[in-house]
Amino acid sequence: MEKGIICDGTVVSETSHIKNIWSLRERITEGLLHDGHCYKYDISLPLNEYYKIVEVMREKLQNKILRCVAYGHLGDGNLHLNITSKNYDPDILHEIEPFLYEWTAERKGSISAEHGLGLKKRDFINYCKSPSAVAVMKQLKQLFDPNGILNPYKMLPATA
Repeated sequence: MEKGIICDGTVVSETSHIKNIWSLRERITEGLLHDGHCYKYDISLPLNEYYKIVEVMREKLQNKILRCVAYGHLGDGNLHLNITSKNYDPDILHEIEPFLYEWTAERKGSISAEHGLGLKKRDFINYCKSPSAVAVMKQLKQLFDPNGILNPYKMLPATA
């Protein structure tokens, strides 16, 4: 706050306060679903770029969406970006992806932060990881999971 990077926030240390804050945080997703469909993203960004993506996406999507909001953890740069519309719309998704991944990569962020790569972002990992880093990731996956039974399909096999 002293550096002007953020204008508001909450720091808690008492267990009862932590539970209250966490309870509110968990209800955000539930509340957003009342809009209809929620496009959810888990990215990480440098602090000086942390919330700008919300403003960028609001400008890009304008009246095609109902809401664009984010919350996260400043300590590690994780940002949960949520964009809502009345119904799922492939045209909205096309405007979000891969634009969001390109924007994040240009700022040296990660398209896959706290919640991992998953099925949805598997094919977009190249936006924030070099080919050699992806190759090492695939080799580690093969080493620790040669039968591909742990989180199947989340990362292509080393031979793919």
